[in-house]
Amino acid sequence: MDRHGEAFLEMLAAERGAARNTLAAYAADLADFAEFCTPRGISSLTADAATIQSYLRAVSDAGLSARTAARRLSALRQFFRFLVQEGLRKDDPTELQQSPRLPASLPKPLAEAELAALLDGAARLPGPRGSFALALIELLYSSGLRVSELVALPANALRPDQPLVTVRGKGNKERLVPISARARDAVLAAAAAKPEPERKSRWLFPSRAAGGHVTRQTIGLVLKDAALAAGLDPARVSPHVLRHSFASHLLAHGADLRSLQMLLGHADIATTQIYTKVLEERLQRLVEEHHPLAIQEPAA
Repeated sequence: MDRHGEAFLEMLAAERGAARNTLAAYAADLADFAEFCTPRGISSLTADAATIQSYLRAVSDAGLSARTAARRLSALRQFFRFLVQEGLRKDDPTELQQSPRLPASLPKPLAEAELAALLDGAARLPGPRGSFALALIELLYSSGLRVSELVALPANALRPDQPLVTVRGKGNKERLVPISARARDAVLAAAAAKPEPERKSRWLFPSRAAGGHVTRQTIGLVLKDAALAAGLDPARVSPHVLRHSFASHLLAHGADLRSLQMLLGHADIATTQIYTKVLEERLQRLVEEHHPLAIQEPAA
């Protein structure tokens, strides 16, 4: 790494208050780039767009992940912008470089036994908080709702004789989502336990917050309490994890991607295809368990 790289790190420390670990990560990324450039007679002032492309290809050829390549490109972007701002370069060679496409990342779903434990933990929470936690978990897990959709459910969204809930999702689009009888009963029980003023609210889950309904933060805290009561790591439990568990468990039990797309409210089937790994595992298990050649005993 040349003196310009050192000046960049000094700026990060002095002007942006970058932490020691952050500075170490930037230093390692710039040093790796310098190790690529030096044998080729290239410096930070002479590197061009072709140099950046060649470097990223080298990173990929070395077997490093797209996430690592994206992080290194991000470090180079900030470094070259610094050089331009300091008047050391007239151009930024990373300006038109596209970031490596990162694989879709999903949280790890809870196992079915963990979901059962989470529901038990919610039921053990004292007073109205227990019925509220149970209602939230039952509804999130049985419907796959986004937390933004759940907090905005009107009071009349759920009725004792209705198996479907009308949900207003992204793009203000409405969809009908089926929920289980036990989820409906849990929500109605929580509603019945509310104080009289809250029963007149226009929201299914009212609160004293500015919007009049429960907030995402409150839901997150309630889920953490239920996780602790269940003996689960609270960091593993969130509304998004419950939505992901809903989708993963449905696929594992035979649901198809098109039906899952409708339930999750995805506008494009491509979004739902991030769950294909779960589907692939189920199909592989199906073949291994039922195909005659797969289950044939090996010859002695």
